[in-house]
Amino acid sequence: MEYLYVLIRRFSERLSLPRITVIDIIEILVFAYAIYMLLKWIKDTKAWMLLKGLIVIVAFVIVAAITQMTAVLWLVQRLVSILAISAVIVFQPEIRRALEKLGEKDIFASFLQIDMTKSTMGQFSDKIVNEISRACHEMAAAKTGALIVIERKTKLAEAERTGIMMESLISSQLLINIFEHNTPLHDGAVILRGNRIVAATCYLPLSDNRSLSKNLGTRHRAGVGITEISDAMAIIVSEETGHISVAMDGKLDVNLTDLELKERLKELQTKETDKRKLKFKLKGRS
Repeated sequence: MEYLYVLIRRFSERLSLPRITVIDIIEILVFAYAIYMLLKWIKDTKAWMLLKGLIVIVAFVIVAAITQMTAVLWLVQRLVSILAISAVIVFQPEIRRALEKLGEKDIFASFLQIDMTKSTMGQFSDKIVNEISRACHEMAAAKTGALIVIERKTKLAEAERTGIMMESLISSQLLINIFEHNTPLHDGAVILRGNRIVAATCYLPLSDNRSLSKNLGTRHRAGVGITEISDAMAIIVSEETGHISVAMDGKLDVNLTDLELKERLKELQTKETDKRKLKFKLKGRS
C-alpha cells in the first residue's frame, strides 16, 4: 500500500493540469457556439452531403497515417491547398448567404447617436395592412397568381433592378391590376417599401431547399428564396389552388386564411414599431 501511495503521488506530481481561468471558459463557450452555428448552417444547405464525404476522406487519411501509407500522405499534402480553394468556390453561394445573414444583425446601431439605417417600415400603417390583405383575398378568390415582397431592413436593390420601377402608393386595386392575367406587369414579383410599390415584374432567386413540397411551383420557391437571403416577408397567392402562403426567414406557411394573413402583417408592423421605439429610448438615454 505504501508503494502504491508513492506511485500515485509521483504520477500526480508529473501530471500537470493547465490552469483554467474565466477567459478560458469564455473562449470555450465562444468556440462551442461557433461550431454549433456552423454545423446548424451547414445542415440546412447542400453542403451537408459534401461534409459527409469530407468526413469519409478525413477518416481514410487517418487510417493512412496509422498504417504509414507514404504515397497517400504525400498526395494529400499536395492537395490540401487545392482543396481549400476548391471549397471556397464550391460553397460560394452558401458563404455569401451566411455573410449576408450576419450582416443583417445590427449590433451597434442601437447604441449610436445617429441612426445608420433608414426605417423602411416607417409608414407601414393599418391602412396598408388592410389594402394588402384585401388584394390577396380577392386574388385568391379569383385564383390569380401573385408574389408580393415586403422589404424590411435589408435593401432589395438587386431584385428591384430586374423589374420595372413604379414608385406608386399601395392600393388593393393597383395590386390586383398588376397581377391580372395577360397584363404587362403580371409576371414576376412586386416589391413594397413602406407605403409604396417600388417595382414590379422583379425576378427573385429560387430556393434550393429540398424540404419544400414538390407540388409548389416557381412562384413559391422564389418567395422562399428571397427570404433566405434577406429579412423580407413574401406573400404568395397560388394560381392553381387560390391558397395564400407567407414566407419569412426561409420558412413557408401555406394555406393561410384572410384573418391569419392580417395577423402576420400586424405582427410585422408591431415588430418594426417596437424597434423604432427602442432606438429612440436608447438614443435619449445616451
